Amino acid sequence: MDNQKLGKQTYLPAVPPVIIGYGSSAGRKECEGPLGKRFDHTCADDRFGEKSWEQAESAMQQLALDAALKRAELHTVDLDYLLAGDLLNQCIGSSFAALEDGVPFFGLYGACSTMGESLALAALLLSGGYGSYAAAVTSSHFCSAERQYRTPLEYGAQRTPTAQWTATAAGATVLAARGRKGPCVTAVTVGKVRDKGIKDANNMGSAMAAAAYDTLSAHFQDTGRSPDYYDLIVTGDLGRLGHRIVTDLFAADGVTLENYNDCGLMLYDLARQDVHCGGSGCGCSASVLNSLLIPGLISGQWRRILFCPTGALLSPTSSMQGQSIPGICHAVALEGACS
Repeated sequence: MDNQKLGKQTYLPAVPPVIIGYGSSAGRKECEGPLGKRFDHTCADDRFGEKSWEQAESAMQQLALDAALKRAELHTVDLDYLLAGDLLNQCIGSSFAALEDGVPFFGLYGACSTMGESLALAALLLSGGYGSYAAAVTSSHFCSAERQYRTPLEYGAQRTPTAQWTATAAGATVLAARGRKGPCVTAVTVGKVRDKGIKDANNMGSAMAAAAYDTLSAHFQDTGRSPDYYDLIVTGDLGRLGHRIVTDLFAADGVTLENYNDCGLMLYDLARQDVHCGGSGCGCSASVLNSLLIPGLISGQWRRILFCPTGALLSPTSSMQGQSIPGICHAVALEGACS
């Protein structure tokens, strides 16, 4: 069977690429949450031994990738591609990490959807016959993101109730084109940019919810699958408010998402940790995927997961010019025990 395109947005690999390695790193606040013991590498001061927060992101990516490669029983020289991204201008966290790796590199920017984008593109490259091994890596850092997008931490600005906490975390996934056993990527639905006119950079959940609804709807329509085909549908990172909006949008269509969660609700303990509406940042969904979801597929906790990271495609420039916040969401279908 050849690779297939279903509808306008969904792709089915003839031979699904296999996940053979996964790794994660996280900061202090993330370690205090419900997934704290699952991370491969942690750091109490959030600098990971580096002089700046931006350099810490590069270190986090390296640590996560090292853990993933170790599980895959590979070295960096075995990789055909490294696909990575972060929230920093010009993706400097990823490019400086890639400088150390010496691997053919695609630098990606999908905001908080970047783990989905990198995983989707890695799977499509391998299923197209353009290599044997690829790694998808993503990171974010609370301190560097606040400095870039909102206000410096020293300013001490009060956060609004709709605000989310940018995760200091990174995740890495290593894929093989064939010949190995493990969870696999069985479908990719590429998202479209959607914009509902939200202009508040402290209300990311509302800004991204329309894109999540649009991509999920496209996936179900293209594949003919209903939501209950999956054991778990997980977006990221809509947080409490965005999760509710997506749930309500599907309810208006007469569809109940009983198996739906969000990485922004899974990374932190919202009742105990002061993260307001939940987690965000592309490291949020990346760390949840590589510390919880992939191990859950391997252990048999879940058989099928639809992983749908969301991103707010704003910049400091667009915000200062009064533009609204476009959103994007990519859906990647994962299934356990493929070979």
